Amino acid sequence: MSDGSRAGAVLEVTDADFAAEIEGAGGVSVVDFGAAWCGPCKMMNPIVEQLAGELAGQVRIAKIDVDANPRTAARYNARSLPTFLVFRDGQVVDQLIGAMPKPVLERRIREHL
Repeated sequence: MSDGSRAGAVLEVTDADFAAEIEGAGGVSVVDFGAAWCGPCKMMNPIVEQLAGELAGQVRIAKIDVDANPRTAARYNARSLPTFLVFRDGQVVDQLIGAMPKPVLERRIREHL
């Protein structure tokens, strides 16, 4: 696994390792589909990083750049950014789209723990 395996770190995933890191992972994973040019994505970055630290050991939090990884973005129909997909044991169980307050994202993640 990449350096994202550190407790509380946001894991950077790609088309090449998405299946192993997310679809093959047990438990709950949250994937932030975004892009460098996306304003709402930039607004969510500090929130995503805070949640990665606060939920370390409970949830794997990952980011994927849709421009650099179009296959995964297309496979999961991530057209509006940011799109947050919640996976449980490799299967999508929830989806949130757009920027939102931290408590909203945190509550939806915790529903799947």
